[in-house]
Amino acid sequence: MIKSNSIGLSTATAIVVANMIGAGIFTSLGFQLVDTVNTWSIIILWSLGALMALCGALSYAELGTYWVRSGGEYHFLSQAFHPILGYLSGWVSLTIGFSAPVALSGMALGEYIAPYLGVPDMVLAICTILTVSFFHSISIRKSSTLQNTTTLLKIFLILLFVYFGLTQTPVTSAYLWDHTWKDELILPAFAVSFVYVTFSYSGWNAASYIVDEIREARKNLPRAMLLGTAVVSSLYLLLNLVFLRQNPLEAIRGQLEIGQITAISLFGEKSGELISFGIALMLISSISAMVWAGPRVTQVMAEDHGLWRWFSSKTKNNVPLRAIWLQTSITLMLLFTGTFEQVMIYSGFVLQLFAALAVAGVFVVRRKNKTKSGFRSPLFPIPQLIFLILSFWVLLYLVFAQPLETGLGLLNLVLGFLVFKFDGFYSKKWSK
Repeated sequence: MIKSNSIGLSTATAIVVANMIGAGIFTSLGFQLVDTVNTWSIIILWSLGALMALCGALSYAELGTYWVRSGGEYHFLSQAFHPILGYLSGWVSLTIGFSAPVALSGMALGEYIAPYLGVPDMVLAICTILTVSFFHSISIRKSSTLQNTTTLLKIFLILLFVYFGLTQTPVTSAYLWDHTWKDELILPAFAVSFVYVTFSYSGWNAASYIVDEIREARKNLPRAMLLGTAVVSSLYLLLNLVFLRQNPLEAIRGQLEIGQITAISLFGEKSGELISFGIALMLISSISAMVWAGPRVTQVMAEDHGLWRWFSSKTKNNVPLRAIWLQTSITLMLLFTGTFEQVMIYSGFVLQLFAALAVAGVFVVRRKNKTKSGFRSPLFPIPQLIFLILSFWVLLYLVFAQPLETGLGLLNLVLGFLVFKFDGFYSKKWSK
């Protein structure tokens, strides 16, 4: 008998797709083009991001079908290494892992359509986030309906965008197909640009956060993660080709609203407004997916730690209501305290760090999984080594190129460690 509070392959895949396709793809290219202008360089950047995401998805699929429980890195790291690593990853997920991407999507949504509505972009971002959070507070069935509908709409609009972008002849183009890409690959800016790419691909692991809600998780979790990642990777490469093909370099270099600029270039000022609203709808799908997945990490973490126990409860519809509104509160705080670029880099460093640690956990699973149960990553350990090498490259360059944002990320981990110690003291005191 199928439980009403569970989801199938299509919804699990929709969550992956919606988590991945967010603000990053429609905003990050302009920052990359500041120092990386060759078209081959851009293709290599986004292809590397696709390769890294697929390697990560293979690894998380093995972890998630061996240690079957919601929570993602929190559960994986607690089981593979030590509870403190799991706690810190859960702390990161709570403070910035999901709330920061939701804030970024809210910022981008405001930038795209607030001018047309005649309202401040911050007000629009706040209202959208609150509305989506309220919707997910009702039931998993309502969440599933919202997610599937908005994700299908998102894919349709992107395919429409790609079709016209590749078939309509541009007036001018940012395409640059010469040999300068060889020089750009060794620049520090190339590594920093890769940070934006990895942020845009983040979300490939989304289904691992809600394993408990997926039917036949050992079968559907790997399928959802790999299918969703493959679909998004293809769309990303096509979208970037469209952005570069339909705009002169000077029009998009350093700009945030790449999607809107391209829409106006393709369809004119009036039609561009309609596309901007379409992009806003896509961002709502991303916000929805992260509002769904993120609180599940907090709820599972709260089951294991006394300090957070109040957030472990669920409603009769199996919704972690308190965890949802905790994440929403943190998201609103981030909206008021950081710029788009700062939030992206700050969150990107610590998220990449814990993703790398989780992928390293596959080596632990291989030693423990004597019965060879669950999904097993093909070509082991090549995908894991690729992911770890690329992660180390990103983290190393971030330390040197963005010391402030990196330092803030590390400071957040120190704060998480102190909370962990206090949590232990609190739990012992109240258990007596």
